[in-house]
Amino acid sequence: MKLPFLDLLVFLAYLIGMMLFGCSFMLKKDARSSAAFTSGSGHLPAWAIGMSIFATFVSSISFLGLPAKAYAGNWNAFVFSLSIPVASLVAVKFFVPLYRSLNSISAYHYLELRFGAWAAVYASACYLLTQLARIGTILYLLALPMHALLGWSVPLIITITALSVLVYSVAGGIQAVIWTDAVQGILLIAGTVLCLALLIWGNPPGAFSEAWHAQKFSLGSFSVWDWQHETFWVCLLYGIFINLQNYGIDQNYVQRYLTAKNTREAVQSTLFGSLLYIPVSFLFFAMGTALYGYYRVHPLPEAVAKTPDQILPYFIVNGLPQGVTGLLIAAIFAAGMSTISTSINSGATILFTDYYRRFRTSAASECDQLRFLRWATVAMTFAGWGCAMALLRMEKGALDAWWMLASIFSGGMLGLFLLGYCSRRATRGPAMIATVAGILVIVWIVAGTNRGALVTLHPNLAIVMGTLVIFLVGFGLATWAQRKTGSLRRDNR
Repeated sequence: MKLPFLDLLVFLAYLIGMMLFGCSFMLKKDARSSAAFTSGSGHLPAWAIGMSIFATFVSSISFLGLPAKAYAGNWNAFVFSLSIPVASLVAVKFFVPLYRSLNSISAYHYLELRFGAWAAVYASACYLLTQLARIGTILYLLALPMHALLGWSVPLIITITALSVLVYSVAGGIQAVIWTDAVQGILLIAGTVLCLALLIWGNPPGAFSEAWHAQKFSLGSFSVWDWQHETFWVCLLYGIFINLQNYGIDQNYVQRYLTAKNTREAVQSTLFGSLLYIPVSFLFFAMGTALYGYYRVHPLPEAVAKTPDQILPYFIVNGLPQGVTGLLIAAIFAAGMSTISTSINSGATILFTDYYRRFRTSAASECDQLRFLRWATVAMTFAGWGCAMALLRMEKGALDAWWMLASIFSGGMLGLFLLGYCSRRATRGPAMIATVAGILVIVWIVAGTNRGALVTLHPNLAIVMGTLVIFLVGFGLATWAQRKTGSLRRDNR
């Protein structure tokens, strides 16, 4: 279909405005250094960092995927949001002060200090794979509403989106990313509130009561024996572990701790950005339930009804007045662009700190370092674009696919971090053995899900089991080794 002129004007004004705003940071005097590109030289305000953390958390995966989950099923995935306070409180108590004290922009420098270079390379490789999967999923979900609006091919939309984000990410670095995130976060919240208000206004009387009786507000089964399906406990455990990983060892978040002026402001921004996600995700699920009530009385095309991810884009195109449609499309793009820009900037930073600096044999000038960071940003963007193209053949929901990929690629690296942080006894040998054991468990869980193993677990539990195995095996081996060493010393006296 052809997008009305007013909607097109609103959307283009947002897109061009964001690109120009982001590129403007290239003109700042202190922007032409690797420190400015990766940490903003540690001078960014707490509220902007907090909004950036929030906008990073809320992607088009959330904006489109969560309403789709609520529409097609229930509020089970909201349990993920309920796990955030646990992880954020642990983060501000332990993680933020730790990383501020290390004076390194890399989230994996701590692992190198504890276990050697292999640990940093392993964790950073897992991180990069996770980010590529995330960029690909977001690009794919962003393409859906634009395809419904304009009729352009999805691959073309994915390409245009990737290039748009790339422009200001290359030009302005982390300063452009954080400040555009702040604006995009505000737009995202405004668009969500407006869309939900119009949906509630258009719902027939008794729609939410009918949804309640249809179990649409259910948080899932509370069975403590069912670990194969998305029960309340499976989602809660997954949320706790994946969010501990986010705040504890994810470069996207650790990098933001170091852009703040001091530790106090870093703590404030972390709490603000993480806890803001809970009420906003509540609005997303309410939007999905409202869509369920709305389309009980308004017929849906069969093709749209079979694809939950397309329900909200269809409503935006056909159920909103002109001007508002353009604003909602801009809000969806804001959700996606903020997360994509974060992932490619943080990925480029890891390529710079954990690979370029490590393996370069000669000293690099400031110009060479900045040039590498920009080319690494380009590489991350196009690798994520390739993942998005691969997702075009995916049959299951994009949110389900992302959760599974995040659980697999994370590789239990949270367990390695916790082992190093909690156990002074753990050394390189036990850590390596424990990591191998954790990877084998993750492979077993994923393979068992697909091949009918005697004991199967939900794929989202891969990160839970991988983390626990690495931590417990490493802790046990370290304790045994220390006791054996102590016994030998006593025997030699």
